[in-house]
Amino acid sequence: MTSNTRRAFVRNAALTAFGVGSAPAWLTRTAYAGAKSRKVLVAIFQRGAMDGLSAVIPYGERRYAALRPTIAVPRETAIDLDGFFALHPALKPLKPFWDSKQLAAIHATGSPDPTRSHFDAQDFMESGTPGRKATRDGWLNRAIPPQPKPSPIRAISMGGTLSRSLRGANPAVAVNTIAGFKVRDDAQDDFMSMYAQSADPMLKGTGKDTFEAVKLLESINRNQVDSGITYPNSRLGQSLRQIATLIKADAGLEVAFADSLGWDTHAGQAPMLQNLLGDFANSLTAFHQDLGERMADVTVVSMSEFGRTAKENGNRGTDHGHANVMFALGGDVAGGKVYGKWPGLEAEQLYEGRDLAVTTDFRDVLASAVRHHAGTPDLVKIFPGHQAKPLHFFRPIQ
Repeated sequence: MTSNTRRAFVRNAALTAFGVGSAPAWLTRTAYAGAKSRKVLVAIFQRGAMDGLSAVIPYGERRYAALRPTIAVPRETAIDLDGFFALHPALKPLKPFWDSKQLAAIHATGSPDPTRSHFDAQDFMESGTPGRKATRDGWLNRAIPPQPKPSPIRAISMGGTLSRSLRGANPAVAVNTIAGFKVRDDAQDDFMSMYAQSADPMLKGTGKDTFEAVKLLESINRNQVDSGITYPNSRLGQSLRQIATLIKADAGLEVAFADSLGWDTHAGQAPMLQNLLGDFANSLTAFHQDLGERMADVTVVSMSEFGRTAKENGNRGTDHGHANVMFALGGDVAGGKVYGKWPGLEAEQLYEGRDLAVTTDFRDVLASAVRHHAGTPDLVKIFPGHQAKPLHFFRPIQ
């Protein structure tokens, strides 16, 4: 293990394990002044393989209904977008963002790797290196832009463990809840002393980073004001609520990662998707309402490891497929449009005769978000082995 890799491992492990100490209320207002103007990139992973053909429905496609005789979304209940594509009715709360051109969909996206394994596909998407299992760090960690005085909570992963996307050389914090991120009062002094007295400069630096992070989180927790916005009581909803709190604290958050689980709809897909898509839409809507004008500096991008079969199976569900749909939401998004080249659903147009074909590499979608977030990063370093072709679903920065 190299020195840099070891440093990142120890630091990230410490940031995940420790919790809040104490900090003066002025800390979040002064320590990272200027953070207010920074862009924030929020990545949502829909684990289990979302059915993109149900989320953004190609109801103008002749074969759509024929391929799905019992689970096709009826045209009369779908929410028309452009005469060809429509939103699933459970996504109705997102339609105002489409109309205000803050929401875009990128269809027929996916990985060039053909795996239908959830584990491998998720790993490849989070590492940003399809087909390469040896990559140690994640695309989102590599995408964190350099800062002269970065916040100790510039990168947040919601959950008990650090997401694969945020592992790497840049410090990142794994948090379940801001309020619950704490160390027992009787143990805090011992931990601080242990790090301060260490002869290992790497360990000492890790301790300094750790306690800066935990003090900042405590200060945010003590000074947060209830926005009055009701979020879904789900993993995604509560994760976005925590992220919104950190953004509003002006504490230097730059990237955040959240999960949405349960998208593997092999049977009984229709009621499952009604609930899952409803939670997705309501969580994003609450997040948007909570942030208000701050959404001008926030971009949310969603992804799922692969799509699902074009044809329904015998259990009123769908099996592991290939291409999918990704969403982008934010004040700078050039929305109100479905991006990407549509491949069609005719038998000869389907991938391996069964799936929606990939026409846009998922890395090109993420590269577009990274470029907008970080300015002019070296995209080859963020997505090694890939010459990214960023899409133009953002408005030019004035």
